Amino acid sequence: MLVSQILKDKGDLVFTISPGDTVEAVAALLFSRRVGAMIVVDDSGTVAGIVSERDIVRAVASEGAGALGRPISVYMTSQVHFAETGETVDSLLERMTDRRVRHLPVLVTGRLVGIVSIGDLVKHKISEVTAEAEGLRAYIVSG
Repeated sequence: MLVSQILKDKGDLVFTISPGDTVEAVAALLFSRRVGAMIVVDDSGTVAGIVSERDIVRAVASEGAGALGRPISVYMTSQVHFAETGETVDSLLERMTDRRVRHLPVLVTGRLVGIVSIGDLVKHKISEVTAEAEGLRAYIVSG
């Protein structure tokens, strides 16, 4: 299965924030939107980074409540790993595991068109394996 199919199934909604948004505001948005990461986009619409719940926890753990008023750009991951629509679930699972990331923004010709999470990929991988197992069962039963 390709990333394009996953985005077709789940949709292309991507929540973005600005580098100047505070840690507190971003934490509230992550909670209210029920997502684990948001893409940081600069004024020109270019991806400047990604911030996850883990980044928020690290900020508060290292600096205490004072981190909440600081800009998210201080804590975001600025070296973002991306996915492309033609990539497979297996290749992304491998990349995410190797790089220890849980979210990959999806770009098409430099434009942000979606985001995939490790959960999205695992869900599709389980569906694929289940369908394959059912096919094999049906083949065996039909003899």
